[in-house]
Amino acid sequence: MRFIRKLMIGLAALLALPLVAQGPVPQQPSEQPESPALPASAAQAERAELDAADVEAWLDGFMPFALDRGQIAGAVVVVVRGDGPVLQKGYGFADVASRKPVDPQTTLFRPGSVSKLFTWTAVMQQVEAGKLDLDEDVNAYLEFEIPPYESEPITLRHIMTHTAGFEESIRHLISSDPDAVMPLQDYAREALPARVFAPGTTPAYSNYATALAGHIVERVSGEPFDDYVERHIFAPLEMRYATFRQPLPEALGPFMSSGYSTVTEKAKPFEIVIPAPAGSLSASGAAMGKFMMAHLNDGGALLQPETARTMHDYRAPGVGPLNTMALGFYEQWVNGRRAIGHGGDTEWFHSYLWLFPEADIGLFVSVNSAGKEGAAGALRSALFHEFADRYLPGPDPTGRVDPETAREHAAMMAGHYVSSRGSFTNFMSVLGLLGQMQIVVGEDGKIAMPALDGLSAAARDWVEVEPFLWVDTATGERLAAEVKDGRVVRVSTDAISPFMVLEPASAGENTAWLMPALLLALALVLLAALAWPVRALVRRHFDASFALENDARKAWRLSRIFAWLVLLAVAGWVMLVVTFSGDIGSLGGPLDWLIILLRILTPIATVGLLAASAWHLWLCFRDRRRWTMKLGGVLLVLAALVLVWVTFAFNLYGFSMVY
Repeated sequence: MRFIRKLMIGLAALLALPLVAQGPVPQQPSEQPESPALPASAAQAERAELDAADVEAWLDGFMPFALDRGQIAGAVVVVVRGDGPVLQKGYGFADVASRKPVDPQTTLFRPGSVSKLFTWTAVMQQVEAGKLDLDEDVNAYLEFEIPPYESEPITLRHIMTHTAGFEESIRHLISSDPDAVMPLQDYAREALPARVFAPGTTPAYSNYATALAGHIVERVSGEPFDDYVERHIFAPLEMRYATFRQPLPEALGPFMSSGYSTVTEKAKPFEIVIPAPAGSLSASGAAMGKFMMAHLNDGGALLQPETARTMHDYRAPGVGPLNTMALGFYEQWVNGRRAIGHGGDTEWFHSYLWLFPEADIGLFVSVNSAGKEGAAGALRSALFHEFADRYLPGPDPTGRVDPETAREHAAMMAGHYVSSRGSFTNFMSVLGLLGQMQIVVGEDGKIAMPALDGLSAAARDWVEVEPFLWVDTATGERLAAEVKDGRVVRVSTDAISPFMVLEPASAGENTAWLMPALLLALALVLLAALAWPVRALVRRHFDASFALENDARKAWRLSRIFAWLVLLAVAGWVMLVVTFSGDIGSLGGPLDWLIILLRILTPIATVGLLAASAWHLWLCFRDRRRWTMKLGGVLLVLAALVLVWVTFAFNLYGFSMVY
């Protein structure tokens, strides 16, 4: 599951800006663009021989160090070529307490969203069978209706390219409670998120949409999804150590690797992925190798060659020349070569699968720990790029925009951005206050995106090689921007572009000013709230009377009562965010009472504070109170205005439990 640093990155409201034109048209492989930053004239690096001895020696030098440095308990790496494995090897421990080593043949890992590739394969099998059409309104296959957005329905092509336009859905996502498992037909109805983009226009990753596709497969096939995958994918490939079932079947239980935060902490419970087709797979490294080989061999026993090529070669529209979606797979250019694959993250397991169709090579890695400071993400990135540099080398990037132009373009890029993968119509949009991405410009005139540095082994060094196209000199990954009428309207990078784009934050939701304003507003409210008991103690000590009477006293006290209610609401939101950040499974049941309470309390507290403080301020001017009280009243009204804006701009109200 692509938690995009656990779903914290880019969850913010959408700015109404021009969108990329849509109308996906399949392209033949010959039409796929060459990497613009990799000219053929550059010298090729020396290529190592891809054989078991060399790969094992290289991995033995890479993996133990990476696991130890990242405090990761265990991992499995599989390399295949053609119709056979090159190397399948486990590293570290499947269970730290018992010192049980990872067995690449039998130890089960949780590949997370790599599971989606099995769901997309199932969809394409049903396309072959004539039961599904990629461009048909999906309502034709459902027992309930997905409302149109701007009069446009969604199709399986939209779903498989993450352009269906759904906002993020996280209430029913992942849990450690076995009772959290939901039948797909129930999940598809209950978790239906709002559609916030016109279909086919904007990549916005959606676990819900994938689960919906799985439900469609079981409806048209007449088989429960778990049964379908076992009969039509696992059985033909003899994937004995693989299952989508949750909890695990009893026979596979002993082979399951434990999951960890870091190697120094206790094992975590088995994770229940509620939108199962989006991420519930448990599989050994060897089993994943068989799946890779099937796709490398034009679908193998799973798909007809033409169908497999349709999946692999399709290129959905994206941002400039950046990586984009195939059908279900997403592409990743490296060293001038096109790879396709998919990443996956549960809370504890972190995985990636890459195929190099032209070279007939597949690479899979999965680790059973998040690791220290997001080490799992850095390990995956480094493994991919170092593998490609060693066995599939290409020319070094060349080309450069002149320094003056580069500085001008960098200045245009600087600012705060919101992600297309986020919550826009419900209270979870408040995470936008915490996860808004920023592009900054250093003293050297180069841009940087600090939030994305954790996805690679080191900070990125972006060099502009063409107008509004940057290349990271360490990895060759690209960053591009769409510019209209002299302003940046969309930005993305190869790391996220297949399934997510960034758009400049609107003036009203830009955390560059909103976060400082919010913190100042809360500080003023805290001072006002504390002033009530402090002034009472001072008056009691000096045996003094309260200067305000009648309506003036009521207004002052009401403003302080609502100030305390605001602080109570803020404390509740902080507790909610901290709780589900540590255990996302706490959403969807255990915290419902708090969510409902906060969405009632917050608008009452903020609107009440604004009304009471405005009344108090009006009375201060009417009664010609001293300037210090007038100033305090003005500041409290301004603070209340900021809080009311945040309440309604970030949807901290309402009763819907779809989020």
